[in-house]
Amino acid sequence: MSDGIEALRHRIDGTADLQSVVRTMKALSASNIGVYERAVQALDAYYHTVELGLVACLRQPDVPLVTETHPVGNPVSGVIVFGTDQGLVGQFNDLLADFVVHTLPELPGNKLIWVVGERMQDRMEDHHLPLAELFNVPNSLNAVTALIGQLVVAVETARERGKIHGLYLFHNRPGEISGNYEPIIQRLLPLDALWQRQLRAQPWLTNRLPETLGSSMQTLAALIREYLFVSLFRACAESLASENASRLATMQRAEKNIGEMLDALKHSYHQLRQEGIDAELFDIVAGFEGQM
Repeated sequence: MSDGIEALRHRIDGTADLQSVVRTMKALSASNIGVYERAVQALDAYYHTVELGLVACLRQPDVPLVTETHPVGNPVSGVIVFGTDQGLVGQFNDLLADFVVHTLPELPGNKLIWVVGERMQDRMEDHHLPLAELFNVPNSLNAVTALIGQLVVAVETARERGKIHGLYLFHNRPGEISGNYEPIIQRLLPLDALWQRQLRAQPWLTNRLPETLGSSMQTLAALIREYLFVSLFRACAESLASENASRLATMQRAEKNIGEMLDALKHSYHQLRQEGIDAELFDIVAGFEGQM
């Protein structure tokens, strides 16, 4: 009897420790969601500045629209997929991987895929997709900048060498419902012609028309790199917010299950302990009656 009670006591202690870990992970995920959501909101002002720069460049008479060219032969589409390195995120990677697999045939030509996250890499390899390079998921907001810099360099190098024609981005972004997320695709390159015309048609903020210093085309190229940077940064931050939202939902379910298990273990412990006390009382009563 005592061995059974002791074993239950150990199980209760282990379950309580696990509950504490889950609560800590839940609090950390909730905190991270706020950090990355605020980062996405802060990007709006920076993106607006880049957009104003593009408006200024595209309004210059010597800057034509950046039109989509038709490469000779079979074009290659560059693809960036944001996944996770860590687990406990539910169907986060699986849903995005399925979305990528079903959407890739709609993109032109062959594919060259950069993957962020080892677990997403595993999903891509399961579908035998061609992977160019793996990048680690940043573990903090400060590390996002370094990752995006590496991605921009990889994309620009591939473009300069003629390895890719367009660039497409896959990631999860937070949904309207708390803890929910949805996979999306963005075409970053070539720049959308309609979007460029809309930028050209935007009225300037003041009566002083903008001018570019130096070469307008060089300035435009620099602004396009900034456009890539801010778009990738936003996608990464949205992916990290979605990852933490998925982990938070997973931890909430785990906390509920652990709580129910802990209640059941405590009930069994008290019941077994009461049975032991009752047995000892019966032995005492029986011994006393035997002496009468």
